[in-house]
Amino acid sequence: MFIFVRLLRFAMWSGALALSGACLVASAFYLVLGPNLPNVEQLRDVQLQIPLRLFSSDGKLIGEFGEQRRTPVSIEDVPEDLVQAFLAAEDSRFYEHSGVDIKGLSRATVELISTGSIQSGGSTITMQVAKNYFLSQERTFSRKFNEILLALKIENELTKPEILELYFNKIYLGNRAYGIEAAANVYYGKSLSELTLAQKAMIAGLPKAPSRYNPLASPVRATIRRNWILQRMHDLDMISESALESARGAPVSADYFRTQPDVEAPYVAEMARVQALALLGPTAYTGGYRATLTVDSKLQSASDQAVRKGLIAYSKRHGYRGPIGHMTIPDPLAFSEEAAQTLSAIPNNAHISPAWVTAIDDEAGSAKAYLADGTEIALPFDSMTWANRFESSNRQGPSPEKVSDVLSSGDIVYVEPLQEDGFGLAQKPAAQSALVALAPEDGAILALTGGFDFYMSKFNRANQARRQPGSNFKPFVYLAGLEQGVTAASVFNDAPVVFDDDELETAWRPENSSGRFYGPTRLRKALYLSRNLVSIRLLRRLGIRETISFLDNFGFDRKRLPMDLSLALGSATFTPMEIARGYAILANGGHPVTPYIIREIRDSEGATVYPAQPQAVTGEIAGTEASGRQGSTGEEASGDSPEEPSITKEPQPLADPRNIYILTDMLKDVVRRGTATDARSLNRSDLAGKTGTTNDQVDAWFSGYNNRIATSVWVGFDQPQTLGRREYGSRAALPIWIDFMGTALKGKPQEPTPRPDGIVSVRIDPETGERALPGQPDAIFELFTVETTPAERDSGSESDSVSEDPGSDIFMPESLF
Repeated sequence: MFIFVRLLRFAMWSGALALSGACLVASAFYLVLGPNLPNVEQLRDVQLQIPLRLFSSDGKLIGEFGEQRRTPVSIEDVPEDLVQAFLAAEDSRFYEHSGVDIKGLSRATVELISTGSIQSGGSTITMQVAKNYFLSQERTFSRKFNEILLALKIENELTKPEILELYFNKIYLGNRAYGIEAAANVYYGKSLSELTLAQKAMIAGLPKAPSRYNPLASPVRATIRRNWILQRMHDLDMISESALESARGAPVSADYFRTQPDVEAPYVAEMARVQALALLGPTAYTGGYRATLTVDSKLQSASDQAVRKGLIAYSKRHGYRGPIGHMTIPDPLAFSEEAAQTLSAIPNNAHISPAWVTAIDDEAGSAKAYLADGTEIALPFDSMTWANRFESSNRQGPSPEKVSDVLSSGDIVYVEPLQEDGFGLAQKPAAQSALVALAPEDGAILALTGGFDFYMSKFNRANQARRQPGSNFKPFVYLAGLEQGVTAASVFNDAPVVFDDDELETAWRPENSSGRFYGPTRLRKALYLSRNLVSIRLLRRLGIRETISFLDNFGFDRKRLPMDLSLALGSATFTPMEIARGYAILANGGHPVTPYIIREIRDSEGATVYPAQPQAVTGEIAGTEASGRQGSTGEEASGDSPEEPSITKEPQPLADPRNIYILTDMLKDVVRRGTATDARSLNRSDLAGKTGTTNDQVDAWFSGYNNRIATSVWVGFDQPQTLGRREYGSRAALPIWIDFMGTALKGKPQEPTPRPDGIVSVRIDPETGERALPGQPDAIFELFTVETTPAERDSGSESDSVSEDPGSDIFMPESLF
């Protein structure tokens, strides 16, 4: 008995000594670490890493950029059973402890003493908040002690709901998902309120080991973890027996859901991302910024669709280039995993998909094929009648008469959905295109498409591809002429001319696209019929240096303008964006504008950190009011409307507005009676524009505008080569422009261009361009500035031939156009 008492006394003293030692050690750690602990108040204003989000002018999501996908949520918006699932999995005594769970901590201490490392943690949710917001991820005793001290401070200064909200918005849950709302989006494509109990338990199982228990990478382990959490919830009286059984029997429905934009505009998104990064610096992807762009969602969709449709039409005009691959047909036929992998590796989009042809039936007029997901489809011969064998851009094989003339078993081909139903044969266009649409009053980019498909080619041809504009550039040379006193009635000889140049191997003999020459031609007619020799003679009269100075002032870099007469035919190289800018200046009456795509950027608190400050025409321009402009579709933006951009002082026009008006009137003739008469299908009289085609039809263009919008379209190959005979701007590019503008102007009233003072309408002789004689039966009206009005040829009444009444153009179309 005496020995037992002594042992008991020794044990008690040893325990007291150990406890005292532990307290001394703890006190020492607190004295050393305590003063250096961060201020918990920081958590009330913590800045979470939130990705950059881009929105269209009408409030539609266009893109999201950032390493961490995160959408912060308020604790009030978190479903109760999701909270319970996390508590069951991570910290069932959360509402009972003060930041530290002694039982869990004791387990971690035992592991540290026995193994030299901490295996299971023992952290409460509050301790995880301390670690995630303030500490590193290393597993050391000093870090764990800091974690404990911080957890106690957090519990003392924050409420339990505040702690949970911090936890739910910070935790990493795999696949770039940070926070529970992001996890719901990533794994299920849903918001928190739409999740089932089984899905909530699956997400609650991720914090312990986001990779090991990931439902995508390890569905079996993830299911075991989910079911354990569900059982814990039942044991803790959080869910009923029936709810347990129902959720435990649910299949794994997780998948990887990328952020789905409301508007597919990847070329626009990438442009805006680069600019936002330049404006905001390294915090662009983490600061929760919201950038509102200038593009209109409906116009952007119309732009993409018009480019795709135009390129596919061009591709089909030139025949079938053959299959993109081949796979041997097994015996017996079976769609294997190898076939699925082969098809899945081929680039595709929502409009064309790869398919494996497995059988040809000429008698039935169809072929059987498989898509990458194993779906069997039939390809009717009616969808292949276009598929003459491609031999070159100018030559095709005979028209197919049966399916086997086009396809063979084992071919891998592209297919497209048919309008009526099913699928038909397709092919990825070899040519490319770009479209840029600008608001004339300030240069805002309303729509932009940089190619057939961003994911097949990320090269943005709209603002990166410098190509020769050909005759699309002529209006600017003609404007230089009007500025120097040449008139729309001036006559130039459309006749052969030869230029010898020591730097050229042979003499340069420019000609018209038709190969013919038409003799003396008025400038207006030369423009709408695109007569090359007239343009050359005009430039020679103006002087190359003087014209280059004018064009440089107009915004075309003189370093890229050739110091020779080929300048008149558009031999310089410019991007579609640069050409569109030039036409936007014509549309607004001659005022300089700079294209821009970001209207404003707001931070996570909604404060504007970047407002666009475009140069803009602030009065009535082109029939619209620059201030308070809605989206070009005429609909108010949904959600919070961005603030109007700051407008800098209105710049002076780059040319006499009267000459701009006369040039626009000449360009309307291109549509009415010139090389772009197909645009009359839009049934509008307020459209002006110009086609453009370079030598051997390497580049095809159409640029046109009215008071509301200026749009340029380019078509060509990335590696310059001929598009083929007859593939002029009017055939390759104009249909794309028409399709797009049909949407852009649908429901919009026609808006006559405001006519400046100082313009007169004069009856002229159509052959000589001189003032018409009184009573001359074939006389037509032409526009002049007051200073350039042609002299009278006799003493006839001036009222018979001159009108200064701006309303006189009401009767002009009959005689002038």
